[in-house]
Amino acid sequence: MTDEELRKQAHDLDVTVWVGKSGIDAVTDELADQLADRELVKVKLLRSARGGTTTDELADELADRVNADLIETRGNTAVLH
Repeated sequence: MTDEELRKQAHDLDVTVWVGKSGIDAVTDELADQLADRELVKVKLLRSARGGTTTDELADELADRVNADLIETRGNTAVLH
């Protein structure tokens, strides 16, 4: 499936992982479990999680930690595959 097809599919997804002040360490296991069960997971990166980093940087790091592909970021939401 192409990234474009995945982006279209992600459009109607609900956010199922929220990254807050505990940071990405607190959600990596849950995110990995969800990615094992489904093709796409939408992640919301709350302001408290970002600190001095951008949403894109945080989403890239999160994707690396769970060995996933970052499909897109839009606003403070990321879609991983």
